[in-house]
Amino acid sequence: MLLNGYRLMWVFVLFDLPVDTKQARHDYAQFRKYLLRDGFFQIQYSVYGRVCPSQESADVHASRVGLRVPPDGEVRIFFLTDKQFGRQRIFDGKRRVQPEKPPKQLEFF
Repeated sequence: MLLNGYRLMWVFVLFDLPVDTKQARHDYAQFRKYLLRDGFFQIQYSVYGRVCPSQESADVHASRVGLRVPPDGEVRIFFLTDKQFGRQRIFDGKRRVQPEKPPKQLEFF
């Protein structure tokens, strides 16, 4: 999908962070809160995504996430075009459901 001449790009952050100590739980909570403040939404447990108007914007958000990765655990970031994202198959039990739609408004900075 094109928006104002830009090709939409989805950014996904997947993470496994420890929560075995008080500090680790704090780090986990701070990382998750950052993702939400930066426009990501929870897709599944420890899987967050957001849509960006271009690859350049997606790279900026991925870099920001990278700066906030806690000292322990693993974080992966990957990108999909809107077309690739739309081709996913989602099953809720045995019932197939439609993928999320991009938000109607995008923020431009």
